[in-house]
Amino acid sequence: MSRVVIWLQHREIRIFHWINQRLQHQILDWIMSRITHLGGATFTITTMLLLWIAAPAALSRTALLGLIALAASHIPVAFIKRLYPRLRPYDALPDTILSSLPLKDHSFPSGHTTAIFSIVTPFALIFPLFALLLVPLALTVAVSRIYLGLHYPSDVFVGFILGASSGIATVMLAN
Repeated sequence: MSRVVIWLQHREIRIFHWINQRLQHQILDWIMSRITHLGGATFTITTMLLLWIAAPAALSRTALLGLIALAASHIPVAFIKRLYPRLRPYDALPDTILSSLPLKDHSFPSGHTTAIFSIVTPFALIFPLFALLLVPLALTVAVSRIYLGLHYPSDVFVGFILGASSGIATVMLAN
């Protein structure tokens, strides 16, 4: 491995340990273990479907774009997880604090982060005031994945890129 890759890996592990171990607190345990589910399939799909069906026209249209972005973002996540089968931190780093049940699939990229940013991005672009609430919420979901010991920072960063890109592309193609 090149020195640059080794340097990057070392920095990533330090960031991971800082979030996963140094930030640990009983209140954060409670918050993160709940907020992380906002990036899960059940919440993202159900919320977008309900908004698409029941919300006023502008919100309904945006929810449909969120559904499309969510579906589109899942394709590269599934492909990349198979192509780069990265072990999850709790499988690779013995001192990881695991705050939830272990997962069976690979770590890279974070599907929860991809999902939350794929649905948040259309709303933030179409209703900029929503971004004040939705972007910090999505960032908290992303950090929760590291905090809970399920992902490395690069997993979350690539998930953010995939989700936001999917949301941006969907909005641009719709307009």
